Amino acid sequence: MQRTTAEGRGPVRYGPPAPPPGLPVLPELVTVLGAAAGRSAPQPPGGGASLREAACRHWGRRGLATSPGDVAAGPGAPALLLALLGACGGDVMLPRPCPAWWTPQVRLLGRRAYHVPTPAECGGVPDPYALLETVRRVRAEGGDPRVLLLSVADDPTATVPPPELVREACEAAESAGLFVVSDESWRDTVHRPHDDLVLSPAEMLPEGTAVLVDLAGALLPAGWPAAVARFPANAHGARLRAHTLDVLTATGATVAGPVAYAAAHALDEPGAVAVRASAAARLHGLVATAAHREVRAAGALALPPQAGRHLYADLTPLRAGLARHGVGDAMELEDWLGGRLGAATPGGQRFADDLAALRVRLSTGPLLGSTPEERLAALTARDPLELPHVRDCLDHLGSVLTGLA
Repeated sequence: MQRTTAEGRGPVRYGPPAPPPGLPVLPELVTVLGAAAGRSAPQPPGGGASLREAACRHWGRRGLATSPGDVAAGPGAPALLLALLGACGGDVMLPRPCPAWWTPQVRLLGRRAYHVPTPAECGGVPDPYALLETVRRVRAEGGDPRVLLLSVADDPTATVPPPELVREACEAAESAGLFVVSDESWRDTVHRPHDDLVLSPAEMLPEGTAVLVDLAGALLPAGWPAAVARFPANAHGARLRAHTLDVLTATGATVAGPVAYAAAHALDEPGAVAVRASAAARLHGLVATAAHREVRAAGALALPPQAGRHLYADLTPLRAGLARHGVGDAMELEDWLGGRLGAATPGGQRFADDLAALRVRLSTGPLLGSTPEERLAALTARDPLELPHVRDCLDHLGSVLTGLA
Protein backbone atom coordinates (compact mmCIF):
# COMPACT_ATOMS: atom_id res chain seq x y z
CA MET A 1 0.00 0.00 0.00
CA GLN A 2 1.32 3.42 -0.90
CA ARG A 3 1.73 5.82 1.97
CA THR A 4 -0.50 8.80 2.32
CA THR A 5 0.86 11.97 0.77
CA ALA A 6 -0.19 14.93 2.87
CA GLU A 7 -0.43 18.50 1.74
CA GLY A 8 -0.98 20.39 4.95
CA ARG A 9 -2.79 17.28 6.28
CA GLY A 10 -5.02 17.58 3.27
CA PRO A 11 -6.14 15.37 0.38
CA VAL A 12 -4.99 11.82 -0.12
CA ARG A 13 -3.31 11.31 -3.48
CA TYR A 14 -2.97 7.55 -3.49
CA GLY A 15 -5.55 5.22 -2.04
CA PRO A 16 -5.00 1.67 -0.78
CA PRO A 17 -5.98 -1.34 -2.88
CA ALA A 18 -9.08 -3.33 -2.07
CA PRO A 19 -8.78 -5.83 0.80
CA PRO A 20 -6.89 -8.84 -0.60
CA PRO A 21 -8.49 -12.30 -0.48
CA GLY A 22 -5.47 -13.83 1.20
CA LEU A 23 -6.22 -17.14 -0.54
CA PRO A 24 -4.39 -19.07 -3.27
CA VAL A 25 -5.73 -18.70 -6.81
CA LEU A 26 -8.29 -21.37 -7.70
CA PRO A 27 -6.44 -24.02 -9.80
CA GLU A 28 -9.32 -24.24 -12.30
CA LEU A 29 -8.90 -20.54 -13.15
CA VAL A 30 -5.15 -20.99 -13.54
CA THR A 31 -5.82 -23.77 -16.04
CA VAL A 32 -8.25 -21.62 -18.05
CA LEU A 33 -5.85 -18.68 -18.08
CA GLY A 34 -2.96 -20.89 -19.15
CA ALA A 35 -4.96 -22.46 -21.95
CA ALA A 36 -5.72 -19.00 -23.33
CA ALA A 37 -2.19 -17.63 -22.96
CA GLY A 38 -1.27 -18.54 -26.53
CA ARG A 39 -4.15 -16.62 -28.10
CA SER A 40 -2.70 -13.40 -29.48
CA ALA A 41 -5.87 -11.71 -30.76
CA PRO A 42 -6.70 -8.69 -28.57
CA GLN A 43 -10.09 -8.11 -27.00
CA PRO A 44 -12.08 -5.30 -28.59
CA PRO A 45 -12.82 -2.20 -26.50
CA GLY A 46 -15.72 -3.04 -24.22
CA GLY A 47 -14.98 -6.76 -24.29
CA GLY A 48 -15.54 -9.60 -26.71
CA ALA A 49 -18.85 -11.37 -27.22
CA SER A 50 -18.06 -14.37 -24.98
CA LEU A 51 -17.16 -12.15 -22.02
CA ARG A 52 -20.23 -9.94 -22.40
CA GLU A 53 -22.53 -12.94 -22.85
CA ALA A 54 -21.13 -14.52 -19.68
CA ALA A 55 -21.80 -11.25 -17.84
CA CYS A 56 -25.41 -11.38 -19.07
CA ARG A 57 -25.84 -14.90 -17.69
CA HIS A 58 -24.26 -13.77 -14.40
CA TRP A 59 -26.74 -10.90 -14.01
CA GLY A 60 -29.62 -13.07 -15.21
CA ARG A 61 -29.09 -15.44 -12.29
CA ARG A 62 -29.45 -12.38 -10.03
CA GLY A 63 -32.72 -11.25 -11.53
CA LEU A 64 -31.32 -8.66 -13.95
CA ALA A 65 -32.11 -9.71 -17.53
CA THR A 66 -29.37 -8.23 -19.71
CA SER A 67 -28.47 -8.09 -23.39
CA PRO A 68 -24.82 -8.25 -24.56
CA GLY A 69 -25.39 -4.97 -26.35
CA ASP A 70 -25.93 -3.31 -22.97
CA VAL A 71 -22.65 -4.54 -21.47
CA ALA A 72 -19.11 -3.19 -21.53
CA ALA A 73 -15.96 -4.65 -20.01
CA GLY A 74 -12.73 -2.99 -18.96
CA PRO A 75 -9.37 -3.82 -17.36
CA GLY A 76 -10.52 -3.35 -13.78
CA ALA A 77 -13.15 -1.23 -12.09
CA PRO A 78 -11.15 2.04 -11.89
CA ALA A 79 -10.60 2.19 -15.66
CA LEU A 80 -14.21 1.27 -16.37
CA LEU A 81 -15.61 3.74 -13.84
CA LEU A 82 -13.40 6.49 -15.27
CA ALA A 83 -14.80 5.83 -18.74
CA LEU A 84 -18.38 5.64 -17.46
CA LEU A 85 -18.16 8.88 -15.48
CA GLY A 86 -16.53 10.54 -18.47
CA ALA A 87 -19.53 9.50 -20.55
CA CYS A 88 -22.05 10.72 -17.96
CA GLY A 89 -20.58 14.19 -17.53
CA GLY A 90 -21.23 16.53 -14.61
CA ASP A 91 -20.31 16.38 -10.94
CA VAL A 92 -20.71 13.28 -8.79
CA MET A 93 -22.43 12.68 -5.45
CA LEU A 94 -20.84 10.03 -3.26
CA PRO A 95 -21.50 8.64 0.23
CA ARG A 96 -19.10 9.42 3.07
CA PRO A 97 -17.16 7.24 3.69
CA CYS A 98 -16.71 5.63 0.27
CA PRO A 99 -14.20 3.32 -1.44
CA ALA A 100 -10.78 4.95 -1.70
CA TRP A 101 -10.60 4.61 -5.49
CA TRP A 102 -13.88 6.37 -6.30
CA THR A 103 -13.00 9.99 -5.63
CA PRO A 104 -9.72 9.95 -7.63
CA GLN A 105 -11.64 8.88 -10.76
CA VAL A 106 -13.90 11.92 -10.43
CA ARG A 107 -10.96 14.26 -9.88
CA LEU A 108 -9.00 12.85 -12.82
CA LEU A 109 -11.85 13.97 -15.05
CA GLY A 110 -11.70 17.48 -13.63
CA ARG A 111 -15.11 17.02 -12.04
CA ARG A 112 -16.19 17.79 -8.50
CA ALA A 113 -16.98 15.10 -5.94
CA TYR A 114 -19.52 15.92 -3.24
CA HIS A 115 -19.67 13.55 -0.29
CA VAL A 116 -22.94 13.02 1.55
CA PRO A 117 -23.12 11.43 5.04
CA THR A 118 -24.41 7.88 5.30
CA PRO A 119 -27.04 6.75 7.81
CA ALA A 120 -25.85 5.58 11.22
CA GLU A 121 -26.81 1.95 10.59
CA CYS A 122 -24.84 1.30 7.40
CA GLY A 123 -22.59 2.66 4.68
CA GLY A 124 -22.69 2.48 0.90
CA VAL A 125 -25.63 4.81 0.28
CA PRO A 126 -26.13 8.43 1.31
CA ASP A 127 -28.85 9.54 3.67
CA PRO A 128 -31.71 10.42 1.26
CA TYR A 129 -32.63 13.70 2.92
CA ALA A 130 -29.02 14.80 3.16
CA LEU A 131 -28.60 13.90 -0.52
CA LEU A 132 -31.50 16.10 -1.61
CA GLU A 133 -30.30 19.01 0.50
CA THR A 134 -26.73 18.68 -0.77
CA VAL A 135 -27.86 18.59 -4.40
CA ARG A 136 -30.02 21.68 -3.82
CA ARG A 137 -27.13 23.56 -2.23
CA VAL A 138 -24.60 22.51 -4.86
CA ARG A 139 -26.85 23.64 -7.70
CA ALA A 140 -27.56 26.92 -5.93
CA GLU A 141 -23.80 27.49 -5.79
CA GLY A 142 -23.35 26.78 -9.51
CA GLY A 143 -22.43 23.10 -9.39
CA ASP A 144 -23.67 20.51 -11.87
CA PRO A 145 -24.41 17.20 -10.06
CA ARG A 146 -25.58 14.53 -12.49
CA VAL A 147 -24.47 11.19 -10.99
CA LEU A 148 -24.97 9.35 -7.70
CA LEU A 149 -22.34 6.68 -7.09
CA LEU A 150 -23.30 4.16 -4.41
CA SER A 151 -22.67 0.59 -3.29
CA VAL A 152 -25.04 -2.16 -2.16
CA ALA A 153 -22.28 -4.10 -0.36
CA ASP A 154 -19.88 -1.54 0.95
CA ASP A 155 -16.17 -1.02 1.14
CA PRO A 156 -15.05 0.33 3.58
CA THR A 157 -17.83 -0.25 6.13
CA ALA A 158 -18.45 -3.92 5.18
CA THR A 159 -22.20 -3.35 5.53
CA VAL A 160 -25.19 -4.11 3.32
CA PRO A 161 -27.74 -1.27 3.27
CA PRO A 162 -31.28 -2.53 3.83
CA PRO A 163 -33.51 -2.63 0.73
CA GLU A 164 -35.80 0.13 2.02
CA LEU A 165 -32.84 2.50 2.38
CA VAL A 166 -31.58 1.68 -1.13
CA ARG A 167 -35.07 2.36 -2.43
CA GLU A 168 -35.27 5.72 -0.64
CA ALA A 169 -31.85 6.73 -1.96
CA CYS A 170 -32.91 5.81 -5.51
CA GLU A 171 -36.14 7.76 -5.16
CA ALA A 172 -34.17 10.77 -3.95
CA ALA A 173 -31.74 10.42 -6.86
CA GLU A 174 -34.57 10.18 -9.37
CA SER A 175 -36.34 13.24 -7.96
CA ALA A 176 -33.05 15.17 -8.10
CA GLY A 177 -32.39 14.14 -11.71
CA LEU A 178 -29.32 12.05 -10.88
CA PHE A 179 -28.17 9.00 -12.84
CA VAL A 180 -27.25 6.15 -10.47
CA VAL A 181 -24.07 4.09 -10.79
CA SER A 182 -24.25 1.07 -8.49
CA ASP A 183 -20.93 -0.55 -7.59
CA GLU A 184 -21.85 -4.18 -6.88
CA SER A 185 -18.33 -5.61 -6.77
CA TRP A 186 -18.80 -7.03 -3.26
CA ARG A 187 -22.34 -8.32 -3.79
CA ASP A 188 -21.22 -11.94 -3.90
CA THR A 189 -19.09 -11.66 -0.76
CA VAL A 190 -22.07 -11.28 1.60
CA HIS A 191 -21.32 -13.42 4.65
CA ARG A 192 -24.88 -14.63 5.29
CA PRO A 193 -26.70 -14.38 1.94
CA HIS A 194 -29.88 -15.90 3.38
CA ASP A 195 -30.08 -13.22 6.06
CA ASP A 196 -28.86 -10.06 4.30
CA LEU A 197 -30.81 -9.29 1.15
CA VAL A 198 -28.88 -7.36 -1.51
CA LEU A 199 -31.11 -5.23 -3.69
CA SER A 200 -29.71 -3.61 -6.82
CA PRO A 201 -30.85 -0.10 -7.75
CA ALA A 202 -31.23 -1.49 -11.28
CA GLU A 203 -34.21 -3.48 -10.00
CA MET A 204 -36.09 -0.39 -8.82
CA LEU A 205 -34.71 2.27 -11.17
CA PRO A 206 -33.98 0.28 -14.34
CA GLU A 207 -34.13 3.26 -16.71
CA GLY A 208 -31.65 5.30 -14.70
CA THR A 209 -29.05 2.91 -13.28
CA ALA A 210 -25.77 1.44 -14.49
CA VAL A 211 -24.25 -1.49 -12.57
CA LEU A 212 -20.49 -1.88 -12.14
CA VAL A 213 -18.83 -5.13 -11.00
CA ASP A 214 -15.12 -5.53 -10.37
CA LEU A 215 -14.52 -9.24 -10.79
CA ALA A 216 -11.64 -9.09 -8.32
CA GLY A 217 -14.30 -8.57 -5.65
CA ALA A 218 -15.35 -12.21 -5.52
CA LEU A 219 -14.36 -14.15 -8.64
CA LEU A 220 -10.84 -13.29 -9.86
CA PRO A 221 -7.46 -12.58 -8.24
CA ALA A 222 -6.60 -8.91 -7.87
CA GLY A 223 -3.71 -9.33 -10.31
CA TRP A 224 -6.09 -10.28 -13.15
CA PRO A 225 -7.92 -6.97 -13.69
CA ALA A 226 -11.36 -7.22 -15.27
CA ALA A 227 -14.67 -5.49 -14.65
CA VAL A 228 -18.05 -5.35 -16.36
CA ALA A 229 -20.75 -2.69 -16.53
CA ARG A 230 -24.44 -3.05 -17.31
CA PHE A 231 -26.24 -0.10 -18.93
CA PRO A 232 -29.98 0.63 -19.06
CA ALA A 233 -31.76 -0.93 -22.03
CA ASN A 234 -32.92 2.39 -23.46
CA ALA A 235 -31.67 5.17 -25.71
CA HIS A 236 -29.90 6.95 -22.84
CA GLY A 237 -28.14 3.72 -21.86
CA ALA A 238 -27.07 3.13 -25.46
CA ARG A 239 -25.56 6.63 -25.66
CA LEU A 240 -23.75 6.16 -22.36
CA ARG A 241 -22.35 2.81 -23.47
CA ALA A 242 -21.20 4.25 -26.80
CA HIS A 243 -19.44 7.15 -25.09
CA THR A 244 -17.93 4.77 -22.53
CA LEU A 245 -16.50 2.68 -25.38
CA ASP A 246 -15.08 5.89 -26.90
CA VAL A 247 -13.13 6.54 -23.69
CA LEU A 248 -11.99 2.92 -23.39
CA THR A 249 -10.80 3.01 -27.02
CA ALA A 250 -9.00 6.33 -26.66
CA THR A 251 -7.17 5.17 -23.54
CA GLY A 252 -6.43 1.65 -24.79
CA ALA A 253 -8.26 0.24 -21.76
CA THR A 254 -9.04 -3.30 -22.90
CA VAL A 255 -9.13 -6.54 -20.97
CA ALA A 256 -6.08 -8.73 -21.60
CA GLY A 257 -7.07 -11.67 -23.80
CA PRO A 258 -6.20 -14.53 -21.41
CA VAL A 259 -7.80 -12.66 -18.49
CA ALA A 260 -10.97 -12.20 -20.55
CA TYR A 261 -11.28 -15.96 -21.00
CA ALA A 262 -10.74 -16.55 -17.29
CA ALA A 263 -13.25 -13.80 -16.49
CA ALA A 264 -15.90 -15.34 -18.75
CA HIS A 265 -15.32 -18.72 -17.12
CA ALA A 266 -15.61 -17.22 -13.63
CA LEU A 267 -18.77 -15.28 -14.53
CA ASP A 268 -20.46 -18.52 -15.55
CA GLU A 269 -19.81 -19.77 -11.99
CA PRO A 270 -19.12 -23.45 -12.64
CA GLY A 271 -19.04 -25.71 -9.61
CA ALA A 272 -15.50 -25.08 -8.39
CA VAL A 273 -15.78 -21.30 -8.82
CA ALA A 274 -19.12 -21.12 -7.02
CA VAL A 275 -17.90 -23.33 -4.18
CA ARG A 276 -14.73 -21.27 -3.72
CA ALA A 277 -16.64 -17.98 -3.72
CA SER A 278 -19.13 -19.27 -1.16
CA ALA A 279 -16.44 -20.79 1.05
CA ALA A 280 -14.32 -17.63 0.91
CA ALA A 281 -17.30 -15.46 1.86
CA ARG A 282 -18.07 -17.76 4.79
CA LEU A 283 -14.44 -17.76 5.96
CA HIS A 284 -14.02 -14.00 5.80
CA GLY A 285 -17.36 -13.60 7.51
CA LEU A 286 -16.36 -15.78 10.45
CA VAL A 287 -13.00 -14.06 10.85
CA ALA A 288 -14.48 -10.58 10.43
CA THR A 289 -17.07 -11.33 13.10
CA ALA A 290 -14.34 -12.56 15.44
CA ALA A 291 -12.28 -9.43 14.75
CA HIS A 292 -15.38 -7.34 15.43
CA ARG A 293 -15.65 -8.99 18.85
CA GLU A 294 -12.03 -8.11 19.60
CA VAL A 295 -12.61 -4.49 18.56
CA ARG A 296 -15.73 -4.17 20.70
CA ALA A 297 -14.12 -5.92 23.69
CA ALA A 298 -11.35 -3.31 23.63
CA GLY A 299 -13.92 -0.52 23.87
CA ALA A 300 -13.75 0.60 20.24
CA LEU A 301 -16.71 0.84 17.85
CA ALA A 302 -17.59 -0.90 14.58
CA LEU A 303 -20.72 -1.85 12.69
CA PRO A 304 -21.15 -5.63 12.46
CA PRO A 305 -19.50 -6.75 9.18
CA GLN A 306 -21.88 -8.22 6.63
CA ALA A 307 -19.83 -8.46 3.43
CA GLY A 308 -16.30 -8.34 2.09
CA ARG A 309 -12.93 -9.03 3.67
CA HIS A 310 -12.72 -6.27 6.23
CA LEU A 311 -14.41 -4.21 8.91
CA TYR A 312 -14.35 -0.50 9.64
CA ALA A 313 -13.28 0.27 13.18
CA ASP A 314 -13.70 3.56 15.04
CA LEU A 315 -11.02 3.86 17.71
CA THR A 316 -12.18 7.27 18.92
CA PRO A 317 -13.10 5.86 22.39
CA LEU A 318 -9.42 4.86 22.70
CA ARG A 319 -8.16 8.36 21.86
CA ALA A 320 -6.44 8.87 25.22
CA GLY A 321 -4.46 5.65 24.87
CA LEU A 322 -3.52 6.44 21.29
CA ALA A 323 -2.39 9.92 22.32
CA ARG A 324 0.23 8.30 24.54
CA HIS A 325 1.76 6.93 21.34
CA GLY A 326 1.58 10.25 19.53
CA VAL A 327 -1.52 9.32 17.52
CA GLY A 328 -3.96 12.16 17.08
CA ASP A 329 -5.63 11.63 13.70
CA ALA A 330 -6.43 8.95 11.14
CA MET A 331 -3.15 9.35 9.24
CA GLU A 332 -1.08 8.81 12.35
CA LEU A 333 -3.34 5.93 13.37
CA GLU A 334 -2.79 4.27 9.99
CA ASP A 335 0.97 4.32 10.43
CA TRP A 336 1.02 3.32 14.10
CA LEU A 337 -1.55 0.53 13.96
CA GLY A 338 -0.20 -0.84 10.71
CA GLY A 339 3.24 -1.07 12.28
CA ARG A 340 1.91 -2.85 15.35
CA LEU A 341 -0.19 -5.33 13.39
CA GLY A 342 2.27 -5.86 10.55
CA ALA A 343 -0.48 -5.31 7.97
CA ALA A 344 -1.96 -2.39 6.06
CA THR A 345 -4.61 -0.56 8.09
CA PRO A 346 -5.69 2.37 5.90
CA GLY A 347 -7.11 5.27 7.83
CA GLY A 348 -10.50 6.82 7.32
CA GLN A 349 -9.03 9.82 5.50
CA ARG A 350 -8.42 7.55 2.53
CA PHE A 351 -12.16 6.90 2.31
CA ALA A 352 -13.16 10.59 2.36
CA ASP A 353 -13.88 10.32 6.09
CA ASP A 354 -13.04 12.93 8.71
CA LEU A 355 -9.29 13.15 9.27
CA ALA A 356 -9.80 13.86 12.98
CA ALA A 357 -11.88 10.69 13.46
CA LEU A 358 -9.76 7.71 14.48
CA ARG A 359 -11.16 5.22 11.99
CA VAL A 360 -9.37 2.44 10.09
CA ARG A 361 -10.23 -0.40 7.76
CA LEU A 362 -9.02 -3.73 9.12
CA SER A 363 -8.64 -6.50 6.54
CA THR A 364 -9.33 -10.12 7.37
CA GLY A 365 -6.86 -11.53 4.82
CA PRO A 366 -3.80 -11.11 7.09
CA LEU A 367 -5.68 -12.90 9.90
CA LEU A 368 -5.91 -16.12 7.87
CA GLY A 369 -2.22 -16.96 8.24
CA SER A 370 1.17 -16.00 6.85
CA THR A 371 1.63 -18.77 4.26
CA PRO A 372 -0.54 -20.13 1.41
CA GLU A 373 -0.76 -23.42 3.29
CA GLU A 374 -2.10 -21.77 6.44
CA ARG A 375 -4.66 -19.77 4.48
CA LEU A 376 -5.84 -22.81 2.55
CA ALA A 377 -6.17 -24.68 5.85
CA ALA A 378 -8.38 -21.88 7.13
CA LEU A 379 -10.53 -22.12 4.01
CA THR A 380 -11.11 -25.85 4.39
CA ALA A 381 -11.38 -26.00 8.19
CA ARG A 382 -14.73 -26.78 9.75
CA ASP A 383 -14.11 -24.01 12.27
CA PRO A 384 -11.20 -21.78 11.16
CA LEU A 385 -11.31 -19.90 14.46
CA GLU A 386 -10.00 -23.04 16.19
CA LEU A 387 -6.80 -23.07 14.10
CA PRO A 388 -3.84 -21.92 16.20
CA HIS A 389 -2.47 -19.49 13.59
CA VAL A 390 -5.85 -17.80 13.12
CA ARG A 391 -6.43 -17.60 16.87
CA ASP A 392 -2.94 -16.13 17.36
CA CYS A 393 -3.62 -13.39 14.81
CA LEU A 394 -6.93 -12.50 16.44
CA ASP A 395 -5.37 -12.52 19.90
CA HIS A 396 -2.62 -10.20 18.69
CA LEU A 397 -5.21 -7.78 17.31
CA GLY A 398 -7.06 -7.87 20.61
CA SER A 399 -3.94 -7.35 22.69
CA VAL A 400 -2.86 -4.32 20.62
CA LEU A 401 -6.26 -2.69 21.06
CA THR A 402 -6.79 -3.56 24.74
CA GLY A 403 -3.35 -2.13 25.47
CA LEU A 404 -4.78 1.28 24.60
CA ALA A 405 -7.47 1.21 27.29
